[in-house]
Amino acid sequence: MDSIENEHIVKLKNKRYIFMVSDNTGKTCNRVVRVALRQFKKADAILETIPDVRTEDQIHSIMNRAAEVNGIIIYTLATPAARQLMSELSRLKGVPTLDIFGPVLTRFSDLLELSPLAKPVLGMQLDHEYFRRIEAIDFTIKHDDSMRINTVGYAEVVLLGVSRTTKTPVSIYLSYRGWKVANIPIVMGYPIPQEVLNMDQRKIIALTIKPSRLKLIRLERQEKIGSTELVNYTDDDMVRDEVNYGLELYRKNDYPIIDVTYKSIEETATEVMRTIYSQMGIKKSSEHY
Repeated sequence: MDSIENEHIVKLKNKRYIFMVSDNTGKTCNRVVRVALRQFKKADAILETIPDVRTEDQIHSIMNRAAEVNGIIIYTLATPAARQLMSELSRLKGVPTLDIFGPVLTRFSDLLELSPLAKPVLGMQLDHEYFRRIEAIDFTIKHDDSMRINTVGYAEVVLLGVSRTTKTPVSIYLSYRGWKVANIPIVMGYPIPQEVLNMDQRKIIALTIKPSRLKLIRLERQEKIGSTELVNYTDDDMVRDEVNYGLELYRKNDYPIIDVTYKSIEETATEVMRTIYSQMGIKKSSEHY
């Protein structure tokens, strides 16, 4: 075996294999993984989508493949039996796994105080809820960071905020709960997009953060991506001016403001939901929570 072939094998061994497993097309799982990987500039991964996984033999086969290459499995499986088998094999084979929709389905079942294993009819309701959440996640990913601004009006929630105010993770968290979310970055010197101003203003929530905390978060981000070119990104005066500029826009448009400085993603998302319910004049229900 020559040195070039040896080098090729070493490079493959250093890569991380990620298997995206679904009992449907796998497109949503694929999108979620790719959005997450954007946060890791140096991530070197081989991605493989495996759709239409519905039998125990398929799950065993996938787990064996992942174990052979020291891979990771990210999955969206609707049935409790399939998720349980994946979890058990994960422990037996030592393969890291991440269940994207299982916790959502379990939470939905708890809220209804019914079990998906007890009544066949409930299985149909869970399927409907499952696909509704898939649609919400798909919408949210497509409307991340001002993408598809022309259809922002179809969002159920629009989050505004300067860079690194947890807009994307809060959006994704809300989408797991069935909300169609868009998030729009506030950039110094630029107005709020007209498409946002033209939509139902009750759906808009502004996120802010203390400048000192924002600077630390941005410094950590800068260190991770290994960039020293974005000087203004972490400059004390620029960070403070940027936060204040956002606050001026929010107050001018009378948007509710949530300070995320000391909040977890879940706490921020919960406050967003409560604010939207209040703004829209509706009571909290299991439809979105």
